[in-house]
Amino acid sequence: MRKTGTVITQSWLTADGAAEVMAALAAQGGTARFVGGCVRDALAGRAVRDVDIATDQRPETVVALLKAANLKAIPTGIEHGTVTAVAHGRPFEVTTLRVDVETDGRRALVAFTDDWAEDAQRRDFTMNALYCDPDGTVYDPVEGVDDLEARHVRFIGDPYRRIEEDALRILRFFRFHAWYGEGAMNAQGLIACRDRHGDLDRLSVERVRAEMLRLLEAPSPVSTLRIMAEAGVLRQVLPESGALRCLERLVDMGEGDALLRLASLTSRRADVLTGLAGRWKLSTREKVRLRCMAAGEADVPADLSDNEARAQVYWLGPDRFRDLVLLAWAADGEDRRHLAALAERWSAPRFPLKGADLLGQGIPAGERVGALLRTLERQWVEEGFEPSGAELLARIQDID
Repeated sequence: MRKTGTVITQSWLTADGAAEVMAALAAQGGTARFVGGCVRDALAGRAVRDVDIATDQRPETVVALLKAANLKAIPTGIEHGTVTAVAHGRPFEVTTLRVDVETDGRRALVAFTDDWAEDAQRRDFTMNALYCDPDGTVYDPVEGVDDLEARHVRFIGDPYRRIEEDALRILRFFRFHAWYGEGAMNAQGLIACRDRHGDLDRLSVERVRAEMLRLLEAPSPVSTLRIMAEAGVLRQVLPESGALRCLERLVDMGEGDALLRLASLTSRRADVLTGLAGRWKLSTREKVRLRCMAAGEADVPADLSDNEARAQVYWLGPDRFRDLVLLAWAADGEDRRHLAALAERWSAPRFPLKGADLLGQGIPAGERVGALLRTLERQWVEEGFEPSGAELLARIQDID
């Protein structure tokens, strides 16, 4: 396999158990190399997070070698050749070299091999088929380094074939362009994604959701999403999507939250956001947050006074208020940074009364206690949180 002449010298090659795992895999004469994202990101000057390893050792041998080195081995996907090694509390995904024998667009039947070039050919993009030895020597069987340097995302071999193997690669093509690409997208890949976007319906919603949220987190995803829309891909996975202008403004503000960006792509009707949250199987917390971003839930005009803004922060909570401020700003383009800043710097005071305070005034227990508290709290907020508890209690007799 072709060496590049490039040598990676970063500390992740040996840190946090990496050296121990690599030594264990080579204990019986086998070869193990770092592969994929860790090599790609190291060469691109980006932070390396997950460290994956490829080896010519069979999965059962990998398990035995790890255990012999007193390392934990978890058979996370052993039928596909993947074992998770744990060293110093850190996981490393170790996968045996393989070729796809049969695919259905979602999963593959694989056969193991000791041919590194064959393993490279089954991967998705050239920049992801990069390997490096424990000493940092880089191998590049499909000219991935050139594409990485040119910021050009390119399928390995026939794009239609790669998509047929796994339809998720359509979304990954756009996601990688948003994060690593620059300039025009690869024409052959784009045409294949356009022609086969209907294949996305065969994917689980969890895989679609994960890819789309990662794409939305890209520093500037608007141009990529615009191309996705023109190719029919965006509508396929996010039929709620509309104009991209609101998202564009959010990006210009420097706001990178994926859920906020997702809401900005829609009409922000409550039923639309509720349906999207359910279809994408968001967590309970994410579902609640997305529903609370609906337009009309709370009006946040640009000329809202500080007192009015504080009242909304009190009733809505600072996080929800900030979401609505940013989405309103993105919708009409009127600067609301002062309102967003207020939500971050101002802490709401605690309402000075409790039910026991009213009972102590001779108000009998029952629904009237709750009604009085709500009325007094509303007055307290409207008056800038200034009346004391004693002052509020003095008003009880004047409230019907």
